[in-house]
Amino acid sequence: QVQLVESGGGLVQAGGSLRLSCVASGRTDNIYASAWFRQAPGKERTFVAAISSISGNSHYSDSVRDRFTISRDNNRHTVYLQMNNLRPDDTAVYYCAADDAYSSSKVYPADFRSWGQGTQVTVAS
Repeated sequence: QVQLVESGGGLVQAGGSLRLSCVASGRTDNIYASAWFRQAPGKERTFVAAISSISGNSHYSDSVRDRFTISRDNNRHTVYLQMNNLRPDDTAVYYCAADDAYSSSKVYPADFRSWGQGTQVTVAS
């Protein structure tokens, strides 16, 4: 099994930046894809970004492309989400996810097996 723990959330003004971290433990050798999703109150969980542990290839949702960057440090079993130019509609709980295969078509929660507990990001206008 894989355990994921997110950190780095908080309150920020619109236009500001935050960096989220997700540390994996357990069967980390099974992680070939890592992703970030988010869920705003009363809404479904939606895809933000994902990255391959092997190639470093990544893909993003249209709403965050050019503002957010996903990266990983395999030695530290950590995935990051650098969020710049934050907007109030980025407010959500952000979840880290992991799976044993990467594909650019993976954009749904059901595509990922392991999940963290989430970290709150609040962007004030």
